[in-house]
Amino acid sequence: MLENLSITNFAIIDHLEIDFSDGMTVLTGETGAGKSIIIDAVGLLAGGRGSQSFIRTGSNKLLIQGLFVFPQDGLTYRVLDDLGIDHSDGSVILQREIYRNGRNICRVNGMLVNTAMLKKIGETIVDIHGQNEHQELMQPERHVSLLDEFGDKELDGILENYHNCFDRYQKLKASIKEKRGNEKEWSQRLDMLQFQENEIKNAHLEVGEEEKLVSERDHLLNYQKIVDSLKLSFEAINGDENFNPLDMIGEAKGAMESIEEVDSQFNEISDNIKNAFYLLQDASDNISDQMDLQEFDQGRLEEIEARLNVIYGLKRKYGDSIEQVLRHYEDVVNELSTMQADKNTGENLNEQYESTVNQLNELADKLNAKRHKVAVELEKSVHSQLSDLYMGKTEFKVHFEKLPIGEFNRYGSERVEFYMRTNPGEGMLPLSKIASGGELSRIMLALKTIFTNVQGVTSIIFDEVDTGVSGRVAQAIAEKISNIAKMSQVLCITHLPQVAAMSDHHYFIEKKVEKERTKTGIVKLTVQQRVKELARMLSGSTVTDLTLQHANELLRLADETKK
Repeated sequence: MLENLSITNFAIIDHLEIDFSDGMTVLTGETGAGKSIIIDAVGLLAGGRGSQSFIRTGSNKLLIQGLFVFPQDGLTYRVLDDLGIDHSDGSVILQREIYRNGRNICRVNGMLVNTAMLKKIGETIVDIHGQNEHQELMQPERHVSLLDEFGDKELDGILENYHNCFDRYQKLKASIKEKRGNEKEWSQRLDMLQFQENEIKNAHLEVGEEEKLVSERDHLLNYQKIVDSLKLSFEAINGDENFNPLDMIGEAKGAMESIEEVDSQFNEISDNIKNAFYLLQDASDNISDQMDLQEFDQGRLEEIEARLNVIYGLKRKYGDSIEQVLRHYEDVVNELSTMQADKNTGENLNEQYESTVNQLNELADKLNAKRHKVAVELEKSVHSQLSDLYMGKTEFKVHFEKLPIGEFNRYGSERVEFYMRTNPGEGMLPLSKIASGGELSRIMLALKTIFTNVQGVTSIIFDEVDTGVSGRVAQAIAEKISNIAKMSQVLCITHLPQVAAMSDHHYFIEKKVEKERTKTGIVKLTVQQRVKELARMLSGSTVTDLTLQHANELLRLADETKK
């Protein structure tokens, strides 16, 4: 519950510090005194939308701070645990600052959070219910969740299984949709890879092959030059019948060998001539052998050129070398293998999807059957509450509408919406389309009474929900709000003395002007002050002895009713 609220520089509020207790607290005062501003401040603490226009004129920022305490097993602490926020001292402090420059700072127990996190926490703490702000009870899309909250553990179990199955269904549906959307691209890619695989595979490439072929081709292309050069070299070394250079070098070798022992210098010359002779002799033999080996094969040359063209073509497409082409081939083979696996997976996806749809249908049917039973109980409970509020002839109905065959949403295969008939003979209308303010206030209060227990919200705020009613209906509303306060802390802004009389705590909001500035102040009323305030609410500006007696009588009757 909310224990303390501090408001600084918010609208016409300079500074207010309010301590709250459990039970039912009412805020009363003249119109425009600032009662709703206090509620708006609590709404900001709960993650409501902020604006620079809220900042008091002449101030740079507004500051709102609230101290809350909850049962240790409460939903709020579980949310705090999920967000990693410490609450070891058993309390939660929410703080919000809004600056003129647009900065918006939110803290929970001193830890900075964004507004989304603050709202997530706030939803477990405060439920603000106003005449024109009916929140989830007026949102048809929320009715199915409210119906489920009214259900039992069996319904919770079915719903959990359905949610798990629905999550699988959504993922499979998305995967299949993505696969179908990419089928053309996937098929084109598959064709291209298969072509590349076959093209490279059929080429039978070998590392080093290109270099060998280039060398052999160059050899064939230079055949005539090679033959001419070998012949010229052989003739230059061996001469002819009239002149043989090699024989003459042999004679020089023999001459020098005969004197090589005479002087070491002659020996060196002799060695050089011998080396030259033997080298030339070897060269002559090699040239002769090469001349015998030379053969020109035009067919082989054409074969080599064709093979090199294949290699060059593959290199232009897949890499700068045979090694790179072969690495590309490995990548292609691996990708094809993956695509084949994906194809098999796609077939399995369809099987999984069909199986999941069947499971989802079964669970949705169970969910629908259980909800229809729960709806009957809810309808009885609402009728009982409305009878207490003098609307015994009003009919409440949980309306079910099946989704098109094969369609599901997060909540099942049926839409749920609350319908009402406020007068006999009229048609049933959606709750969201009921126009009468007084009737709507009572209907909303009846539903709020039922759902307060199951929602677990610790503070409920009623902002003038009693508008448009009076007399015994006003008294019934007062008693209903008082009953809600037995389960949750209630803060209530009201203009009805019957409602104010039923409160456990009564605050008076007043607006005053000091130093030409408007300020809002708040006072917790004593018993005597409550009598005077109730008398003012009963009679308006003129308070008489009779209205004071009537006010005392209201308080006495309220005490008896609460007892």
